[in-house]
Amino acid sequence: MSNHVDVNNITENFVKNFFNLKELPHIVRPLDRNQKIHSDILNVIGNTPLVKLSNIPKQEGIKCDMYAKCEFLNPGGSVKDRIAYRMVIDAEEKGILKPGSVIVEPTSGNTGIGLALAAAVRGYRCIIVLPEKMSDEKVNTLTALGAEIIRTPTEAAWNDPTSNIMVAHRLAKEIPNAVLLDQYNNPCNPLAHYDGTAEEILWSLDDDVDMVVMGAGTSGTISGVGHKIKERCPQCVVVGVDPYGSILAQPEELNESDVQIYEVEGIGYDFLPGSLDRSVIDKWVKTEDHSSLEMARRLIKDEGLLCGGSSGSAMWGAIQAARSLKEGQKCVVLLPDNIRNYMTKFISDQWMEARSFQPLVNKDNLKWWNKPVTQDMVQTVKSVSHDSSPTEALAALQETQSQLLTVVNDKGSVVGVFTADNARRRLANLSGSLSEALEKFTIKKFYKVDLAHKPTLGLVSRMLDITPYVVVVKSDASTNTQSSVGVMTSENLLKNITTETKHMNGS
Repeated sequence: MSNHVDVNNITENFVKNFFNLKELPHIVRPLDRNQKIHSDILNVIGNTPLVKLSNIPKQEGIKCDMYAKCEFLNPGGSVKDRIAYRMVIDAEEKGILKPGSVIVEPTSGNTGIGLALAAAVRGYRCIIVLPEKMSDEKVNTLTALGAEIIRTPTEAAWNDPTSNIMVAHRLAKEIPNAVLLDQYNNPCNPLAHYDGTAEEILWSLDDDVDMVVMGAGTSGTISGVGHKIKERCPQCVVVGVDPYGSILAQPEELNESDVQIYEVEGIGYDFLPGSLDRSVIDKWVKTEDHSSLEMARRLIKDEGLLCGGSSGSAMWGAIQAARSLKEGQKCVVLLPDNIRNYMTKFISDQWMEARSFQPLVNKDNLKWWNKPVTQDMVQTVKSVSHDSSPTEALAALQETQSQLLTVVNDKGSVVGVFTADNARRRLANLSGSLSEALEKFTIKKFYKVDLAHKPTLGLVSRMLDITPYVVVVKSDASTNTQSSVGVMTSENLLKNITTETKHMNGS
């Protein structure tokens, strides 16, 4: 029998039978916890679903039941919506926030989005200060919500005058009617999770929880949840997840690593926030970028959970910790933010391959793809000493008419890149002055290839998908230096590709 329906001959009787919905099988979900109508979007924050995980635990040989607390389904896209709303309501009740107030906050982005969301609904001006490493998607979301954005150097220590925390404190003093809610030291941070997140987990599992696993950033989530759950489930093991390069984990031996900058956003710090209570955390798991981002992609592909990189960190940590649990026990992992903020980062194959987080795609049909980069292919650029001034660097840039300079230390090893564009943005963002040291204008996180490792033109091409230039260096193991060879751009890569193609075709 054909299933084709002739749309020109649809009869009234056909329509009546097709839409006889009352006679079809029904699946009705209980709506006892849902309001029919909400007064505004802020009232939708919380009551996120707890979802049982099936595929990844099975793949990893986990015996216990694992559940994901889907905080990425909050209106602003993250668990931070909870604390942002709680801090704003508390400040209003205390008369700290009032009509005409300006919210100023340092953040890695998600708390900023939560505050910008609250500010949009309740009518406040909002200024968000966040490090350069945070994704453009976060910046674009903040801008769309009406927030004003100030970027600060990623590598700046928390107490450096140019860090996002110190810049926010300075602005809060300089701007009339400014209010710094200070998520790092505001008791409303852990309290929001003590009253909300923890209660929801306990309600969902009938006060029967054996382990909860969360990433630690400001640490209000793990501190608040940990306190409430231990009151009702004293046997529950609270596990904190902290990236290498952060100092939050305890004991301190766990933090010994040569990692200084990590890619995963929203977790880890170089200081101990007031909202961190280490005493409530029973176990720490340290994570690194590769396993975290790979796990985040698995959560999306294998479980259908559209979450972010820090969710991958939490899940990877949960897998390690949950190996100690038995069949019938229950482990909850909190997934803090969503995929929206990372569409041009770990969601992108090009980005993952350029950062060596997954193997470079093999393109056998392109004869030049696997050809090694050689020194004669590289466009030379001038180097300046790290002791130079920004004014001297700008003069050298103008003299050479190049798009960048490499910055080298006393041994001649490349420590960074100086570009006119970065200098312009630093000055335009009110966080820089030409009287400062060149270090403040130096880009320390950039794409590079080392000739000693025999990089291919394919790898450079992948990098150029997401960056305007690739720095080429040559390392010397005997001196532990990386000297500057030059730079590759799309223009000179294309020149090398066409030259190589001509040679291969015998032209």
